[in-house]
Amino acid sequence: MANSEQTSVLITGGNKGLGFEAARRLGELGWTIFLGSRDEGRGRAAADKLTDNGANVVMVPLDVTSDESVANAQRLVRKHTDRLDVLINNAGASGRAIAPADATAEEIHSVYDTNVYGPIRVTHAFLPLLQAADNPRVVMVSSAVGTFAVVTDPDQPASRIHELAYSSSKTALNMITVRYAQALPNIKFNMMTPGEVANHKFTATDMNNHTGQLTVTEGTDPIVKLATIDADGPTGIFLDRLGPVAW
Repeated sequence: MANSEQTSVLITGGNKGLGFEAARRLGELGWTIFLGSRDEGRGRAAADKLTDNGANVVMVPLDVTSDESVANAQRLVRKHTDRLDVLINNAGASGRAIAPADATAEEIHSVYDTNVYGPIRVTHAFLPLLQAADNPRVVMVSSAVGTFAVVTDPDQPASRIHELAYSSSKTALNMITVRYAQALPNIKFNMMTPGEVANHKFTATDMNNHTGQLTVTEGTDPIVKLATIDADGPTGIFLDRLGPVAW
């Protein structure tokens, strides 16, 4: 596990769900938490809750769909630190699960703006701070429905969910992560899904109306694992809480 002494992490979409739970768990390790939140009020409420429990938290207003917001967030984080050890690209949009025959480019774009362009915006803006760290790590919060192995398996529930936006955005995010990992070997870029692919289980969050079989703590297990890997750890891999996930 990485040294937790003064380790810093930025978590997008950190005010609730997986992002908030990851912030809570990493805060308990003594990390400095930069808690990104599109809604400033909800972000401050979440940051206050973590602070009350002893975490060192800085709330960062951050809308990943806005170049201006991302730039402002980078400037704010830079006021507090000259490096960033870990970036967790967690903010996501589910879309409206529109059937492929009815899906429009506008619908796809709105989901991609958060799930694909958002991580690119944030990663690009924070690369200088990441490159200044001794063991920089980037964790992409993806989904099993972004893998061909899952959506082409008739035994998997995801194979019977017919939509274009969310699943294809996570497929794109997976490829982006691998390409970052190949091009930037000094930074560990890895991705995870908050479920148990082999057991056909997923985590209960707002995105699925809390219908998942796993707790949010269980869902963040692979986030914490990838966020705390050592300098000789892997890059370009895809995990759930049980282990590697097939592409």
